[in-house]
Amino acid sequence: MNTIQMLLLVLFLSGWVDAIFKRWIPNTNFENASNWVEQRLPCSQDKAVFASKKKVSVFVQSAQSLKSLYLPLDGEFILSPGAGFLAAPAEDPTCGEGSLVNFGDVDRYQWFDPTLWQSAISIDALENGNLLFNVDSERVPCQHDDVIFSSDTSFRVQVQETASEIQLKSISVLGRKFSSGAEFGEYLASHTGRLQFPGPAQPQVTNTKCMDKTGCLCGNDRVQQEICSALLQHLGNKCPEVSCANPLKPIGHCCGICGAIISLEYTSEFDLETYHSRLIHSFLSLAKYSEVKLAISKVQPLASAMGGKSLGSEPRIQVVCIDEKMGSNAGMDALQLGNDIMEDIQTHGQSFGITKAEIDFSIGASTSTQNGSLSALGITGIILGIVLLVSLLGLAYYLHRMDAFRLTDTRFFWFRRNISRLEEDASVEDVGFSNPVFEPTAENEAKPGLQTKLKEGSSQSAFQFSNPLYDGNIEV
Repeated sequence: MNTIQMLLLVLFLSGWVDAIFKRWIPNTNFENASNWVEQRLPCSQDKAVFASKKKVSVFVQSAQSLKSLYLPLDGEFILSPGAGFLAAPAEDPTCGEGSLVNFGDVDRYQWFDPTLWQSAISIDALENGNLLFNVDSERVPCQHDDVIFSSDTSFRVQVQETASEIQLKSISVLGRKFSSGAEFGEYLASHTGRLQFPGPAQPQVTNTKCMDKTGCLCGNDRVQQEICSALLQHLGNKCPEVSCANPLKPIGHCCGICGAIISLEYTSEFDLETYHSRLIHSFLSLAKYSEVKLAISKVQPLASAMGGKSLGSEPRIQVVCIDEKMGSNAGMDALQLGNDIMEDIQTHGQSFGITKAEIDFSIGASTSTQNGSLSALGITGIILGIVLLVSLLGLAYYLHRMDAFRLTDTRFFWFRRNISRLEEDASVEDVGFSNPVFEPTAENEAKPGLQTKLKEGSSQSAFQFSNPLYDGNIEV
């Protein structure tokens, strides 16, 4: 088990986790080379230029020696102890003759861009790089998250106006944590607050925790369109290419994936943190799944990734598994993990409060993509088909031995007995056998269609299915 998995397990089992920490990645620090158009820091013989009409807050960590500095009309410099600006010496061989170095456009950073956030279960995990994988809508801060802007950085984040408010549990800026809406409102009204959060919208701090052990909805489904728009703008207005021909689209995700999606129905006894810890301990700790990413959260299904079918209004638990493999192997490890989880649900799901589970997957190269919505195991239908084929062959052999028909050279079945003989035989007591494949009982007729279902109220969980070869309701 690696560091992040051990950390996740310890925290989940100890019950310490009541929120996710989301950290803003970009900054407007003077010493960040990516903030300069020339992609380098100004040296002593350079002229550092901040566009006069650009509003910006800049954090300076150390003393800077420059030939000249052009300041914006509305801006601020936040200086660390010992930081400042010095007049450059007449010559500096390491800098050469010097040139203009321009501070870049920091208004391009959007709050709703999921690529600009990092997620972890603690501040220490953020610092150590032990990050979580989430669907796109949950990479952006959710309503019960703690948001962090690093204490030694300045920033400027554009918050697009939407029909819904952006609600957070808390927010930390320059080392100061705000858990009160009124207190954070005062900060936003300050000069620094206006430079860092220029609007037009502003996040709202509620100090509200998730009190539901089955998990809470992120709340970003209301701004899904804004999130996907910001993501695609960051990605050049198109989703990354994937290897599978029919990629899946998890609820809350903007682009298709190769891998597996498991959808769970549950009772009030389900505990999201406990079940998450089981997935980590039982599966993600295994070496064979070291390259698989897993996300689990409560989602509100509208038109689900499960074939675009409506799943009703009740929230579900969504488990998303992806891996980094390409070509014909794309999503294979993720699917194997998904199948292992489904097998585990068959045996232990009821004890975790899981009443039903469905898996959908898309794997492999575009020339050999497999896609389906299966119960229990992805190969159940194949096994049933083999069993049915063997049964049919056995029946044919039995009838042949009973001289009911023969296979002639013309490769057609011809009945050797005439109609009267067949009628006579029909009156004779039946000496055959009962084939459950062709004579479904009332019990197996009542079983549900192609889905995983754990019987409620029973002492053991059981998977039920119908044969797709004889079920006229199954769509191919």
